[in-house]
Amino acid sequence: MQHREEMDHLTVLDAGFLHAEDSDPNISLAIGGITVLEGPPPGFDELVETLTERLRQVPRLRRVLHTHRLDLGAPVFEDRSGLDLRPQIKHAAVPAPGDDADLFRLAASIVERRLDRRHPLWECWVIEGLRDERWALLMKVHHCLADGVSTARMFTAMSDNGSGATTFEIGATHEMHRDLPKPKITLNPLAWGRTAWNLSAAAVGAGAQAAKGATEVLSGMLSPGGHTSLLGPVSTMRRYHAARASLTDIHDICQAFDVTLNDVALAAITAGFRAVLLGRGEKPGRESLRTLVPVSMRTKAGPDNTQRPDNQVSLMLPLLPVDRANPLDQLRIVHQRMTRAKSSGQKQAGSSAIGAAGVIPFPLTAWTVRTLTRMPQRGVVTLATNVPGPREQLKMLGHRVIQMYPIPPIALQLRIGIGMLSYGDEFTFGIVADYDSAPDINVLTDGIEQAIKRLTELAGRPRRAAAARP
Repeated sequence: MQHREEMDHLTVLDAGFLHAEDSDPNISLAIGGITVLEGPPPGFDELVETLTERLRQVPRLRRVLHTHRLDLGAPVFEDRSGLDLRPQIKHAAVPAPGDDADLFRLAASIVERRLDRRHPLWECWVIEGLRDERWALLMKVHHCLADGVSTARMFTAMSDNGSGATTFEIGATHEMHRDLPKPKITLNPLAWGRTAWNLSAAAVGAGAQAAKGATEVLSGMLSPGGHTSLLGPVSTMRRYHAARASLTDIHDICQAFDVTLNDVALAAITAGFRAVLLGRGEKPGRESLRTLVPVSMRTKAGPDNTQRPDNQVSLMLPLLPVDRANPLDQLRIVHQRMTRAKSSGQKQAGSSAIGAAGVIPFPLTAWTVRTLTRMPQRGVVTLATNVPGPREQLKMLGHRVIQMYPIPPIALQLRIGIGMLSYGDEFTFGIVADYDSAPDINVLTDGIEQAIKRLTELAGRPRRAAAARP
């Protein structure tokens, strides 16, 4: 067991986030979230000791990344004897009495800075100065270390409820990999392609629609989308903003129109981007908003799972109907397109491709990914990722957690990324945007909130306001 922990190799997907970050000096591929708590905050030394002890329970958080020259081997997270995690916990404050805008400005400045690969690839920021004796924790984790589901579980592990005992679903079986034959690793290049082909064929046999899904994914990524200011190079600076809604309101909409929670969220995002484009004097077109929607490939935790975060995601690339003005039309079309994307095999195709890449020597996959991430893509405009958060009330050192805001990444010429997270009865959209190209980020958040308000009214249900902003 000890040997397995010491040889914590990154998967092709994990390492891909390092390659993507390397492709653009202006991006930081970190994800995370903000937790706002009732105050006054505990003493900083007490916080550091408690958080260090709890975060130490996650092995990857107490390890340092080691890479090989020329990508001759997969990167590895290595244990370092006597490694002190306390420097990973940092302290900051907003000008008191700080409001949401002050907190979001500070969060943006923290998020835009890259994590130092010479140290564990995470930081935890204790933020003071918020009015009404509130304080906040900002957790920042490199995407190569964890996906959104794993990161959300870290928040629970940091809380009094979790006490560091959160179980991560390492080893959860991907749908398309359940019955695939175990490949034999060989040094024969001809065998690499044959093995990858056999794995792909087996995957398609397990779900015939995967081939069609692969075609749709490749077409969506390679085909130029509509001409829009939402796509293009990014600067080094970021903006952060958030929209909030009642989870009960969203469930009412789902029940009234027979759609999913994710359908409602994506329809609200559609309305928000439509408002942005119209505000910029641009005509929203049918192909203006192709969206990368990550899909978790985790299954229920099994007995062999350990406390290790990782990346277990595939993707879908739906076109959101930003060209439609009617909110019910937007919701109906989003539901239809998401249903079609799921049945077309897009998420299975992504999972199968990752599985096939895993049997090819790492240098070849690494060089391929590095090349692809350096190529300008003009098909995908934004990212929209939805992570279920804790429904129960959380506490940290006895302090009640009031709100949780997700922090998504932006990269590969996607100038705006949207993370969605539920906590209690609140559903939050956390938005990271390029500073120079998104001065109107509030138009997006206002548009999202107004869209959910309109859909709630159309559902014939009394609207429940999100908790009042402090």
